[in-house]
Amino acid sequence: MSILGLAGAGILFAGGFALFAHHVSQLTTPENPPSADAIIVLTGGQARLDAALDLLKSGKGKRLLISGVNPAASLKSLQRATGGDTELFTCCVDIDHAALDTIGNAEESAKWVEDHAYSSVILVTNNYHMPRSLLEMSRFIDRAELQPYPVVNSRLDNGSWMTSRAALRVLFTEYTKYLAALARAIVPLRSTPDGMTLVDATRTVTKTN
Repeated sequence: MSILGLAGAGILFAGGFALFAHHVSQLTTPENPPSADAIIVLTGGQARLDAALDLLKSGKGKRLLISGVNPAASLKSLQRATGGDTELFTCCVDIDHAALDTIGNAEESAKWVEDHAYSSVILVTNNYHMPRSLLEMSRFIDRAELQPYPVVNSRLDNGSWMTSRAALRVLFTEYTKYLAALARAIVPLRSTPDGMTLVDATRTVTKTN
């Protein structure tokens, strides 16, 4: 690639990052979101779990899936750790131990949504994680409406992300992962029995004139 091409690619990457960071910084937690059939929360912080449980308690969803739970954690231990109501956990909370990353969250969540025939789901995760989560979820969940519920730990809408080294690091890391997710959405992939991921030529359509 020529120097001019590298410079152009760098400008596109930097511009895309600026747009991504600005979008994330404008995401806010809805004060009174519309109700849905169910709620899905992706593990990764106490604030996410608290927000999801509050939505469940307020009747915004009939059931809650906590996706990506440590295999060593049980429903009872989660209930104790979050201080959640025992009756609420017993009747209306499911946990997923299989998911190891956002793609796994999407795969396991899709199974849960399909098993319960839900048509609308509130998705709870942090604001910086929401764009990629929605992208991955939409690849697997195509029959249910996804309602984003971004959790904001630190306000970034005043432009503070541009001067915070920690915020820049988180946003940059998430941006590169988002780009990888976009690439996966463009190039169909399939898994082999030994765990390798390959381009799925059977799902690639070639148009001829």
